[in-house]
Amino acid sequence: MSGTGRREDEVRRMLEASRPQVPADLPARAVERGARLLRRGRVLRRLWLMTAGAAVVAFLVWAVMVQPWQVPPAETTPPLEGW
Repeated sequence: MSGTGRREDEVRRMLEASRPQVPADLPARAVERGARLLRRGRVLRRLWLMTAGAAVVAFLVWAVMVQPWQVPPAETTPPLEGW
């Protein structure tokens, strides 16, 4: 018998077998779990956005205070000529 025939026989046996009982509160538990997962995802998304916003604000404050785009002042003075 080929592999496909064995698989078909297995599937037929599984379909003909009695089905297990499903708990009566299963849909309610599934809905509750789904709602909990959605709430958790929403909280994590908000937390991530708040963290990203705080990082942007911190970077902007640092940039305004340090002004990295300006050339730093010279350490030494140039020689005076022509006095």
